[in-house]
Amino acid sequence: MSSSWFRPICALWAFAAVALPLGAQRWQTQYFYDKYGSTMEIRDLQFASAARGVAVGTIEDKNREKSVAVVTADGGAHWDVVPLRAPPISLFLLNESLGWLVTTKGIWVTTEAGRDWRKLPKSPQGVLRVHFLDEKNGFAVGDHRLAMATHDGGEHWAAVPEAAKQPGDLRYTTYSWIVFATPQLGLITGWNIPPDPFLPRQPEWMDPEATLKHRERPHLSIAMQTGDGGKTWTPTASSTFGAITRVRFNRAGSGMGLVRYSEVFEYPSEVFRIVWPTGASETLYRDKNFAVSDIWLARDGTGYLAGPVNGNRLREMVPGRIQVLRSDAGGWKAMDVDYRAVAKTAMLAGAGDQIWMATDSGMILKLVPGVAAVQP
Repeated sequence: MSSSWFRPICALWAFAAVALPLGAQRWQTQYFYDKYGSTMEIRDLQFASAARGVAVGTIEDKNREKSVAVVTADGGAHWDVVPLRAPPISLFLLNESLGWLVTTKGIWVTTEAGRDWRKLPKSPQGVLRVHFLDEKNGFAVGDHRLAMATHDGGEHWAAVPEAAKQPGDLRYTTYSWIVFATPQLGLITGWNIPPDPFLPRQPEWMDPEATLKHRERPHLSIAMQTGDGGKTWTPTASSTFGAITRVRFNRAGSGMGLVRYSEVFEYPSEVFRIVWPTGASETLYRDKNFAVSDIWLARDGTGYLAGPVNGNRLREMVPGRIQVLRSDAGGWKAMDVDYRAVAKTAMLAGAGDQIWMATDSGMILKLVPGVAAVQP
């Protein structure tokens, strides 16, 4: 990773993953959709508190697809399935009652912790994710260089003018992630990736050898940062490989970032920090067989990496056993995960000192005290 790759953002934050002793914990299954002839894909998981959480996704049954939310009010001990009226993309929960749901047909809001949703009347098109600072003020990011702000809870939206200043064709420019370390310090990340004229046009599974012979090309990684709660943003761009898909912070200001690469790259993913105050980036973890799909930082600074272990280079197509690594004084250590957790993607969410994990194969697990973690 280039030492100047993420340098502009260092003016706002110091990234660091703190290694702490590994305790006796395990990932225990709380919810598992396991019905013959039917599958569930969880697309996002959020917890507003140690008690209230929501997962959203779709259930495919006999070639019919229905959208659902899976809701808990007791920390995951019990889950209720709630129908949704549009396919979900992502979630944001502000508190135990108020939250927003991004779908393929607009943005919805709940005031009942995910048990009922109301569609907002004037949602912008192409939104992938929202983030709210309070009940009124929030932001939406998405395709075609979309970045917008609202000051009335999502009823009306206005473009963030700095978003249009990024280089590259807007058709291939996406803002995919937004996070605030504090109410004032915020970050939006994304990419500009034009179609590769040398990549085979047919699906990867039809000619895997041709796909794997192809080499990944560099593209633009884009970001915008704010130091005044989103009133103004500073755009930056640099040429790089891969795409920033996650940036996580804890209350102390420590943070980690996740870069995911294409099928043809040597590594599926890379977890990084940036060394303060030099601005140099530093790789924390990468492995050819472990495709990290999400990262998490606990309040005490402990880092977690989750994703499938899969030796198949066409990793987007083939599920693998889900692995979770936890930072330790000696490096990263594997944790005990239910053997049934097999998926292409895992996602992490937390509230307070509690952490949960969901898979795109319909499983939700919670980090609980248990047997000691084992070496990979």
